[in-house]
Amino acid sequence: MKHLVIKIKRLSGKDRAAGLPKKATEGSAGFDLLASNDDEIVIAPGERALIPTGIVIELPPGHEAQIRPRSGLAWKCGVTLLNTPGTIDADYRGELKIILINLGQEPFPVKKGDRIAQMVIAQFLDCRLEEAAELSKTEREDGGFGHTGVS
Repeated sequence: MKHLVIKIKRLSGKDRAAGLPKKATEGSAGFDLLASNDDEIVIAPGERALIPTGIVIELPPGHEAQIRPRSGLAWKCGVTLLNTPGTIDADYRGELKIILINLGQEPFPVKKGDRIAQMVIAQFLDCRLEEAAELSKTEREDGGFGHTGVS
């Protein structure tokens, strides 16, 4: 199987203690993103924080990086991401930063090297929007928000 190569750069001043993203298992879809903050960041219940990763990536055209929560943090600690899934566009060359929110009941400490999110690389279609006076009819039409029942 041929692998897509994604270039990754560690920002200057960031030591190797935080590490680079990696997959936890061979079958994992996402790369674990690691915190690279020098000092511990404590997120109080109901608060949010912007956590640096210390890395920049270069995606090929037609690809995005989706930033998603880690299920273990969500379940065990009530910590998840705002703006999820976050999208990193192929032309973005800034540091990846993660918006963590603590929906739990205890303060949540974030230390350098902690796994804070996951990054999934996805291909997307390049399309354009075209205004139309009419759209095709469907059986569903504008039914939404539970129109087929709740169970």
